Amino acid sequence: MKHSIKLGLYVAAAAMFGIVSSAGAAEINVVSWGGAYTKSQVKAYHEPFTKKTGIKINSIDYSGGLAEIKAQVEAKNVTWDIVDVEMSDAIRGCDEGLLEPVDASILPPAPDGTPASKDFIDGAILECAVANIVWSTIFAYDKTKFKGDKPTTMADLFDLKKFPGKRGLRKGPKANLEMALIADGVPVKDVIKTLETPAGVDRAFAKLDTIKDSVVWWEAGAQPPQLLADGEVVMTTAYNGRIFNAMATENKPFEIVWDGQIFDMDLWVIPKGAKHKDDAMKFLVFSTETAQLAEQARWISYGPARKSSNALIGKHATAGIDMKPHMPTAPENFKNALQNNQDFWADNQDQLNERFNAWLSK
Repeated sequence: MKHSIKLGLYVAAAAMFGIVSSAGAAEINVVSWGGAYTKSQVKAYHEPFTKKTGIKINSIDYSGGLAEIKAQVEAKNVTWDIVDVEMSDAIRGCDEGLLEPVDASILPPAPDGTPASKDFIDGAILECAVANIVWSTIFAYDKTKFKGDKPTTMADLFDLKKFPGKRGLRKGPKANLEMALIADGVPVKDVIKTLETPAGVDRAFAKLDTIKDSVVWWEAGAQPPQLLADGEVVMTTAYNGRIFNAMATENKPFEIVWDGQIFDMDLWVIPKGAKHKDDAMKFLVFSTETAQLAEQARWISYGPARKSSNALIGKHATAGIDMKPHMPTAPENFKNALQNNQDFWADNQDQLNERFNAWLSK
């Protein structure tokens, strides 16, 4: 504690809240993706957690992946306490011994008493991770750039003749390969099966070849809406919540195309050897409670990982927009959606990253 408080009084006061900070640990480093997404976490998780426990949160941005976690763990100098990761990284990180196991029994039940194991959506609780959101990679466009027909399908993202102009794509193979196959006519149900073959991977890269010279590559989630706003691209792949935020709070003339969306979950993980593991675990438990997940959905259009949270989703915290229709899982948006296949990417990400980087450098 920064102030001189008798330990007995501090413990007694903290006990009133049901949570006691680890001795000597009055702050934790929470790592996430920045921008509107981190803001939603700050409002729904960080601020109320600090108010409840007195534990300060240092918010750190990163661009995803396991490289930084692995480097810290291997150096035995872990400075990150809890990290928001994609599903494939949660699986790989656990398999490689980079993450602390999570005892699912500590997760609180739903308000009606439903155990957490049944309240979280399928696949949301792993050996070393607990999900917080369902999100999607979609593509979006600037409505002012097209006077006639507007893009409506994944094929339109790759159609430079009908819709000329620069495209924004995330700098990596994940989602790009799936979207390329969908645009090339592969049914959503067959995309992963196709990617599991050398011919399917070749087909995806061949489709990417058709727009490669017109691509502006992005890495951080905050970049795509900025690329659209600055006129550097006319359409771009993006995380759906980032585009929604630009539309809802900044009045940007953007439109989301949900066809072929790649939906996924983000999860909390704790790096192996985290200095403030106990407090990080308390934050994980608090931030995945029913009410907190519903509160985050008031700030950004990502679906909660708990079923009991859905009924609590209301209007946007500042824009007053009904948030339910803007969730990736809304029926109208979910007609031609593909779930990210975490097992495929956990097994093939390194190999496909190498192939992608080699392709990029040509």
